[in-house]
Amino acid sequence: MAVYGYARVSSLSQSTDVQEQKLKEAGCSVIRMEKVSGASVDGRDELRNLLDFITEGDTLVVYKLDRLGRSTRDVLNIVHELDQKGAFLRVLDRSIDTSKPEGRLILTVLSMVSEMELSFIKERQRAGIDKAKAEGKYKGRPTSIDTDKLIELKEQGLGATHIARELGCTRSAVYKALDRLNA
Repeated sequence: MAVYGYARVSSLSQSTDVQEQKLKEAGCSVIRMEKVSGASVDGRDELRNLLDFITEGDTLVVYKLDRLGRSTRDVLNIVHELDQKGAFLRVLDRSIDTSKPEGRLILTVLSMVSEMELSFIKERQRAGIDKAKAEGKYKGRPTSIDTDKLIELKEQGLGATHIARELGCTRSAVYKALDRLNA
């Protein structure tokens, strides 16, 4: 019966140090960490590796529920997958343990709250962007394309695909940059 830890942060500038320390204190023999959004389980390779590796009697431990996922469906699917293997989930900050019935109830409610919190964050972000646009302060993400090189390649008669390859970007980025230049 092994105890595995999973730590996650959303951005490269964040640190998993606190989570890692708490997971070590909880007796995790293996701790997997990644820097990726929790909005979906897609692209979370370390979590997938743990879920594939866990066997009957093992426990997956996370410091906080939102580190496991922001989607109620994803969290419940992970718990279901653990159930199918005869394994459990433990959430340290709320003392949730799916090996107990009350742990399952609390987990379901808190995962719903986590998902709701994510939707509030997105709403606030959208409102802030809309306000900044209305005030003329929001210009979007700055272009990372070398405009002079783009113009030079376009004047040579090259298409968007070739230009994108040359500049190391996507075709859509080339089209957007050309639209800005033509505006």
